[in-house]
Amino acid sequence: MTIMTTAIEKVIKEYLQEEGILKDTITSSDFDFGFIFLFPPGDKRSQHMSIYKPKNRNDVFITIRFQISQERIKLLNSLKKDQQIKAFEDVRKYFLIKEVNFSIDIQKMIIEIHEHFYPQKDGYIAKNPMFKKIQKCFYCYIYSNLILEEYCRGKDSKSYRDDFHLFS
Repeated sequence: MTIMTTAIEKVIKEYLQEEGILKDTITSSDFDFGFIFLFPPGDKRSQHMSIYKPKNRNDVFITIRFQISQERIKLLNSLKKDQQIKAFEDVRKYFLIKEVNFSIDIQKMIIEIHEHFYPQKDGYIAKNPMFKKIQKCFYCYIYSNLILEEYCRGKDSKSYRDDFHLFS
C-alpha cells in the first residue's frame, strides 16, 4: 500500500469512528482497504454499508447491498409479468436519475447501489461530501424499497403497514 492509500484509509476510518458507525474491517485481496459500517447512526433500522478502495484504482467506493425479502419476493411473483418488469424498471430509472451506479440481479433478487469519489492527491477527503455520498446511497436504498412496496400492495393503495417509517 502506498503512503497516500494509507492516509486515505486512516482518514476514512477516523470519520467512521467519530460518527460511531464503524462496525468491521473488510479483508480482501481485491481491496487496499475496506470497512463495514452502520447507517444511519443510532437507528435500530440502520443498514450495513461498506466503503472500500479497490486495488490498482484511485477511487473509493461506497456500497449498500441488499436482498429483497422473501415476503416481498412472494408479492412480486404474484404480480403479472409486465407489472414485475415495470417495478424493476421504475427502480432502475430512479437510480439513473439519482446518478448512482447499481446492479440488479433479478434471479437472486439482490440490489447493489454504489457511489464513488476520488480523494485529493495528498489523500485528503472532506468529511461532509463523503457523508453526503453515504446518505445518497442510503436514500436510494430507502426509495427503491418504497417503489417495490408500492407495487407489492398495488399502486393505487393508500394503506401503509404499521411499521411504516421514512428514516426522517
